[in-house]
Amino acid sequence: MISLPGFNAWLNNMVEEQAAKAEQTPDEYVAQAVATQLMADVTRHKEDHRELLAHLSDADIKVAEQSAGPQSVVADPERLQALYATGLLDAPREKIYDHIADMAASALAAPGAAISLVDLDRQFFVSMHGSPAEAPEERQTSIDRSVCQYAVASGQPLVIPDAREDPVLKYNPAVTDGTVVAYLGIPLINSGNHAIGTLCVWDTSPRQWTSGHVMTLRDLAQLATDRMFNR
Repeated sequence: MISLPGFNAWLNNMVEEQAAKAEQTPDEYVAQAVATQLMADVTRHKEDHRELLAHLSDADIKVAEQSAGPQSVVADPERLQALYATGLLDAPREKIYDHIADMAASALAAPGAAISLVDLDRQFFVSMHGSPAEAPEERQTSIDRSVCQYAVASGQPLVIPDAREDPVLKYNPAVTDGTVVAYLGIPLINSGNHAIGTLCVWDTSPRQWTSGHVMTLRDLAQLATDRMFNR
C-alpha cells in the first residue's frame, strides 16, 4: 500500500483506488497530479513554462486531464512543443498568412477570419482579416476568449451556427460581448496529429454553415499547415 507523507490510511487508499481507475500505478498517479499543479502554478505566475514542458515530456509525464473545458489537450507537452517549433508565436506578420485569412473571409463571405495559435494561456493571431495590428502584443487575447481552443481540443472542424445557444460557448467573453456569434474553425494539425491552432471564420449574426463551407475552409487550412510545418 502506498504511504504519502501527511496522508492517513483512508487517503492513501483513495489514491490507490483512483490510480487503478485511471489505469496507473499510485506513483504515476501522484506524479501526474504534481505535474498538473506545477503547470498551473507556473502559468498563474506568468513564468516561462517551456523548460518545464520539456522535462515533463522527457519524463513521459502527461498533464492530468481536467474536468472542465479543453485544457487537458491544450496543455499537453507534446502539442505545445509542436506549437513552439513553428516559431510563429510573437513572430512578425507574413503576407502568405494574411492572404490565406483574406481568402477565407472572401470565400465564406464572413466579416471575420484569422489564423490562430492556441498557447497554454493565450491565443495568438498569426493573421487576422481586416486588422492592421502589427505588434505581437496587439495580436493576442487571453485563453478565456478563445473559441479556437475547442477546435484544437477536438482535432475536428468546429461548426457553430449560434454560439449564444451553445451550452459551453455561450459563456465565452467573445460571445457574450457580441464579437463571435457564428463560428467555423478548422484545426491546424501537424504530422504528429497535434493541433496547434485553427483557420477560422466568424460572424456577428447566426449562420448555417454548409458542408461546402467546411470543405473550402479545410482546403485553405491545408495551405496554412503546409507552410507552417514545412518551413
